[in-house]
Amino acid sequence: MGARGGSGLYVGRGTAALLAALLLSLLVSLLVLAALYGRCRQPPPPARPAAALGPDPGVPGAPMGFSLRRLPPHLLPLHYELELWPLVRPGEEEPFGFSGQVNITVRCRQDTRTVVLHSVGLHSHRAAVRGPLPHAGAAVEVEGLRLEEEDELAVLELREPLVAGRRYVLQLFFHGRLREDRHGLFLIRYTDLGSSRMLVASQMEPAHARMVYPCFDEPEMKATFDIRIIHDPSYVALSNMPAIDVSEMKDENGSLWSVTTFNTSLKMSTYLTAFVVCDLAYVNRTERGNEIRIWARKEAVKNGYVDYALNITGPIFSFLEDLLNISYPLTKTDLIALPYFGEGAMENWGLLIFEEETLLYLPSDKVSDRKTAIALIVSHELAHQWFGNLVTMTWWNELWLKEGLASYLENLGTTFVEPKISLHEIFYDRIVKPVLSQEHDIAVRSLSESEDRLNGLFALITLFDKISYNKGASITWMLSGFLTEKLFTRALNSYLKEFAFSNANQDDLWTHVQLVVDAQDEVQLPASVKKIMDSWTCQSGFPVLTFNITTGTISQEKIHNKKRENSTDFYNNTWIVPISWMRNGSSQPLMWLDNSSKVFPEMQVSESEYDWILLNVNLSGYYRVKYDQLNLKRLVHLLENDPKAIPAVSRFQLLDDVFALRKSGYIEIEAALELTKYLAREDELFIWNVVLVNLVPDSMDGTLKNYEVYPLLKKYLLKRMLPIYRYYAGFIRKNVDALEDDYFAQVHLGNFFAKACWLGLQDCLDLSSELYTKWMDNPDYKIPFLIRRTVCCYGVAVGSDKELDFAWEMYKRNDSTKEDKDILLFAMSCAKESWLLHRSLRHGLSDTQFSSRYIANILDYVLSKDIGHRIAWEFVTENWSFLSERYGKGLLNIIQLMGKFVNTDVQIQELQVFYNNTLEEDERETATLLLESAKTENMERKEFLTRVADWLEKNIDD
Repeated sequence: MGARGGSGLYVGRGTAALLAALLLSLLVSLLVLAALYGRCRQPPPPARPAAALGPDPGVPGAPMGFSLRRLPPHLLPLHYELELWPLVRPGEEEPFGFSGQVNITVRCRQDTRTVVLHSVGLHSHRAAVRGPLPHAGAAVEVEGLRLEEEDELAVLELREPLVAGRRYVLQLFFHGRLREDRHGLFLIRYTDLGSSRMLVASQMEPAHARMVYPCFDEPEMKATFDIRIIHDPSYVALSNMPAIDVSEMKDENGSLWSVTTFNTSLKMSTYLTAFVVCDLAYVNRTERGNEIRIWARKEAVKNGYVDYALNITGPIFSFLEDLLNISYPLTKTDLIALPYFGEGAMENWGLLIFEEETLLYLPSDKVSDRKTAIALIVSHELAHQWFGNLVTMTWWNELWLKEGLASYLENLGTTFVEPKISLHEIFYDRIVKPVLSQEHDIAVRSLSESEDRLNGLFALITLFDKISYNKGASITWMLSGFLTEKLFTRALNSYLKEFAFSNANQDDLWTHVQLVVDAQDEVQLPASVKKIMDSWTCQSGFPVLTFNITTGTISQEKIHNKKRENSTDFYNNTWIVPISWMRNGSSQPLMWLDNSSKVFPEMQVSESEYDWILLNVNLSGYYRVKYDQLNLKRLVHLLENDPKAIPAVSRFQLLDDVFALRKSGYIEIEAALELTKYLAREDELFIWNVVLVNLVPDSMDGTLKNYEVYPLLKKYLLKRMLPIYRYYAGFIRKNVDALEDDYFAQVHLGNFFAKACWLGLQDCLDLSSELYTKWMDNPDYKIPFLIRRTVCCYGVAVGSDKELDFAWEMYKRNDSTKEDKDILLFAMSCAKESWLLHRSLRHGLSDTQFSSRYIANILDYVLSKDIGHRIAWEFVTENWSFLSERYGKGLLNIIQLMGKFVNTDVQIQELQVFYNNTLEEDERETATLLLESAKTENMERKEFLTRVADWLEKNIDD
């Protein structure tokens, strides 16, 4: 599945803050669970029995030994014959349903008189059991069919036992409702070529196949599938395999339907079965015998919006085949862009489904990160054809075996088709940095999770997170680094061949890596592959390495917040850490830290200030480094005199580490600030971004200007920002299209310009006003995408009511996209006059067509501005009766969110009184948690800003 938050669900600042608050009450219990289950269980659980020891008499309810988490091992599915009939015709009104039947050939592995399989939300009105095969006409009488909705099961009670070693056919007839929540089999309504249309599609991962047909819905229970779909003749039906026949039939009313029959599938898990019934168009080409078709709305295909996806899909396939040395086993691959899919993407074998915006490339996207985003998500889903589809994790607790490896390979595939992108830089910026930051705050689980914790669908869904995706990719990158890519890909080839069309766990992967290591003598490891890698996958968090260059001593400890630890906290975690390092610009042989502390004589330095050491070069390991004062001083001196002596990724990492370690109490802010002195010579936007998000975070935009640190920060930063600002401003004014291949400009230039304007850089303000005025004069003019949000914000900020009213009029236009509307809402919150901000807020009261979402979003943006908190507060309190009557609970999130932006103890008390008077008891508890957090943050912020101001006063002219 496509990565969450990458190309899937977008969560706004306000919602994110609320979700964070709601999770606060769970964190303590999660930490306890993390401690209990953080390490892989030893020894591994026993294998499930493959043969019968005797009959299972069966009991009312679930059979003996039945687990709510896993199906009993008595039956093994071999083959499905599945017919689906979505009852959808163009122009008809709901309700829409579907019917079907499934014949499942199973092998009995243990005598049983109870058949248990998954089914939820389906009405199974008839069931039969034929066999044992191959006896024609033989059958086992079904005594009863019971649906247990709470446990998502269909249970067949039999008069006679099924016999171990024999094969049977389970036959079930069922019907259900087409859903609209994008799970199981669902309906999508959309517009194409000016008319309303419908389509039917599916999403089975992780456990939704049971919503579509009764099945053994576990990844380990693989089988082959013969699929037939009955559909309206005006639609085309798609599934995992190529269609081999399209015929016609009439229903009992004499109405004509088409019947599309598909070739027998490869052996696969139920979560990979896929169905689409639609009236879409496609473009196609063939690569190495694989017909690739990209499907989308007819209008999008006609306009060429899918051409980029078509152009890169074949080359990425070929790249992965060559890298892994295993051919793709299908003869056709459909990539389909669905309006409103909502999942980012899904890797179903032969029928990959994408959210429309993740696959379409429009001319207006030319100077944006859209092309790279498409390449990343296509590469990710194609990587799954090997990792996930060909070889599937045995159970969801090791989801990282497919999502982590696919996230690793997505970057390789992207830089293959977009070679101007630096692999090291994009990998650290996109993959490693986000998950390191998350695990800084709280490490709630290990990469390889305990099966005992996965006792429901909610628990399964929570595994689709940055730990599985980003941390999985990060430790894979580390493994490839210390093995060498040649040995690592050789191990992957061995692993894939051994477990093709089957299942594996992480120990299986370690075994094949070990085999490759043992077969050569170039790479020597300090321990077995399993011992090394289990130290990274079987415990939560990551190590901080503390390095003393005088003694050459490196020690490690688990990352934790030293500011909040108490005397009872104890951390005894150790990792086996690969240490890549350089000395005075020269790369050195790899070292290993395999104890809590170790002395490396090679790393003892001389008294020369030019003798310096850098650890974790180019991000070879998943950890942070805390240097002693002497080495930091030497690195500061080096950066000021020759910053390019340190690779760009390592400069990024150095700054990211010091700011992150400052937040956790490992180093003081002054040490981090010393490393920023050289920035006038820094020309990499992704490095500038890590500085700006730490010194001028969005969350403090509305408060920094109220402190004496602001003019000092303004002078210090603008002096260093000017060289790189002028470089990019020149492109914006003269030839913005020249930035088409500059990935980091596409990702970070908007934030860089926003901070330059916020700091009061006059040229930035003038440029924003100039481009905004140009748009007002000609509404068809397109402000450069890279800085559109900043231009609209400061166009309104430096303007008057005319500029704000123009933003409001553009917001109301029907052709404004969701992204456009969000930018315009943000712009209206940038007005510098109080009466204009009041006008922006009152727009939400002027017309009932605007939902609580408008009010919530505009309040969110106004709250974050320096003059906005008081205005938003007055607006809410003065209009509370009206707002609560119109929107009810729809405004609860923004009311609670106000607690994140309080700056003084008086404001906190004022807000607490308001909560007590307006919120229910359970709502007050969540809001109070936010306020308690705000109090702590308020105290820490004051101390932090005071210390920053003191340092700036001493170093402002350096």
